[in-house]
Amino acid sequence: MTAACPACGGADLAAPAAGSSGASAGILLHLPDISCAACIASVETALAGIPGVREARVNLSHKQALVQGVGLVPDTLVEGLAAAGHRAQPLDDGMLARQGDEMRGLLMRTGVAGFAMMNVMLLSVAVWSGAADTTERLFHLISAAIALPAVAFSGRPFFASALSALRRGRLNMDVPISLAITLAALVSLVGALQGSDRHSWFDAALALTFFLLIGRTLDHAGRRAARSAAAELAALNVPQAVRLDAAGRNHVVRADSLAEGDLILLRPGDRLPADGIVTEGRSDIDRSALTGESAPAAVAGGDEVAAGEVNLSGPLTVRVTRAGRDTALNRLAELVATAEMQRSRFAGLADRAARAYAPLVHLLGLGAFVAWWYVSGDVWRATDVAIAVLVITCPCALGLAVPAVSVVATGRLFRNGLLVKSRTALERLSEIDLVAFDKTGTLTTGAAELSGDPDGTALALAASLAAGSAHPYSRALVAAAEARGLSTIPVTDLTERPGLGMEARLGGRRIRLGRPSWIGAGGDGVALDTGEGAPILFTFREEIRPDAAEAIAALKRAGIDVALLSGDTAAPCNRVAGTLGIEQVESAMSPEDKADWIRNRTRDGRKILMVGDGLNDTGALSLAHASVALGSGLDAARSAADVVLLSGRLARIADLLVISRKGVGRMRQNIWLSFGYNAIAVPVALAGLATPFLAALAMSLSSVTVSLNAMRGMK
Repeated sequence: MTAACPACGGADLAAPAAGSSGASAGILLHLPDISCAACIASVETALAGIPGVREARVNLSHKQALVQGVGLVPDTLVEGLAAAGHRAQPLDDGMLARQGDEMRGLLMRTGVAGFAMMNVMLLSVAVWSGAADTTERLFHLISAAIALPAVAFSGRPFFASALSALRRGRLNMDVPISLAITLAALVSLVGALQGSDRHSWFDAALALTFFLLIGRTLDHAGRRAARSAAAELAALNVPQAVRLDAAGRNHVVRADSLAEGDLILLRPGDRLPADGIVTEGRSDIDRSALTGESAPAAVAGGDEVAAGEVNLSGPLTVRVTRAGRDTALNRLAELVATAEMQRSRFAGLADRAARAYAPLVHLLGLGAFVAWWYVSGDVWRATDVAIAVLVITCPCALGLAVPAVSVVATGRLFRNGLLVKSRTALERLSEIDLVAFDKTGTLTTGAAELSGDPDGTALALAASLAAGSAHPYSRALVAAAEARGLSTIPVTDLTERPGLGMEARLGGRRIRLGRPSWIGAGGDGVALDTGEGAPILFTFREEIRPDAAEAIAALKRAGIDVALLSGDTAAPCNRVAGTLGIEQVESAMSPEDKADWIRNRTRDGRKILMVGDGLNDTGALSLAHASVALGSGLDAARSAADVVLLSGRLARIADLLVISRKGVGRMRQNIWLSFGYNAIAVPVALAGLATPFLAALAMSLSSVTVSLNAMRGMK
């Protein structure tokens, strides 16, 4: 029999995976200064050297680092990164506001650079129109007075990042950018002081700064448009709560001060600040932010509610069960943050290439300068080419190629009710060609109803055994016994045999309840072995999930084969499969049988997605190429799976595979776009065919193209 916990919206989705340590902690840090793949390597190296850190993953798109380890303290991590030249701070609710400040700062610097560029270009027009001698020199000096302060102010994001890297003896992509801007400005200043029109490039220096800032601003805007699901979850946290004291008086308190057992009051429109159980009142709850389901859920006394949900219609009194960092909302945010930092083979390729670029860019720039000076004998022309090479070879697009797609894809899936947990899930999901479903609790609702009118004594004994299991048939037996007013019979040594059933002792004899083949009986349903006489068979009626047929049809339309794997007997399995149009049916399977089936099909070259919810599915979930567990399923199943189906809608599985395929396709496209850009742009710059102005425009357009390609609709 499949064991599964009762479905509840406030399920704890952060239970440690088998074999993991409960002492392991995860800390999310905000890194405001990182800007390239070289920064990723530096941050991860610095964090790896801090005692207690087991793993550190950096998300460049959202400027965050997720640090896993034992006994970690945020202050220690912040100090360790500071020693390596990186600013860092624990991510909190105010971070979204600070990201807004960063955007405003970029817009202001872009505006200053653009305004100064237009004024300097007007002065340049006068020079080009015939101004000479003293007038020409005066216009150049006025241009210098406008351009130099504007470049110093507007280029600060590049200069600060480059200086920080150089102080620590390393290179990042802002070093060649800063060098190019500085060279353009200094060469122009020398030309202005000498009265040389040929070497005054103030308009180019400002244009370079302006277009680079446009690229960075659009990239930042793109990251905000593709908002992280983790950031969305963090935004659902409520800072305050209304706590009731022993006398029933209201007190407004900080939400993080709530403790287990506290009573809180929720008015219509309030968002829940903690997980809890309704003690008084009836209302409708909006759970769409957590599950993707738009239909409100009715709640009353005894129902569970979770942080982040919204009370819609009536006042509720809730007893807190989990608060602060322990809520399901915060644990979900940590899981989503981990998923967004996934590293596939595409990410590894992009990272290695981007890291190699930092020294290569400077070597190319130096080589271009030396070669052009040697060939032309013109140091100014050589400097012009070197500046263009430094700018055009910046691999910003390559650094964004994979992370941008990962953030967009996992965020869209989360908003569809699918929590992607594994770092490599998208890549594996894109290869699926066969989906295997468990039956009970997965393709069916998990609710069953006892058929017929069995003997009262046998039903009471069966219900006594079934009380120790969460399987739908067990719940149906308990419900039927309660409906007839039957008392339970005390049993001892009650244990569950995964995939088989329950066993216990009664009066010195062994009694069992479970799969008929295990008991030694025939037929469908559940058999009871009383230890005296022939087994007694109980039969049930199952309800198929409303959207199961739609899910199977969508998978078939996508060209994906479907199979049903179940521990139930052949007859109920064939009924469900026949109704849903599933041709491959495997019944009476033990957990080991399911695992063996997965292994055999994998050896045949099939890429299998396993979908299940119970203890007897965990082996198959772990062995499959990729796996999905229902959010209402057992903790062990959710821990073993790559993806958790929060909404419970099976039709979303087809969306999962489609979006994963599109996401991996976009990763490939972005990498080829990045390499293609460099294959064309670098020779053009080395040949002296690109001015610094055109180089800045080309580099910005490449980064924007990659970001926009990642954000193209994945529906």
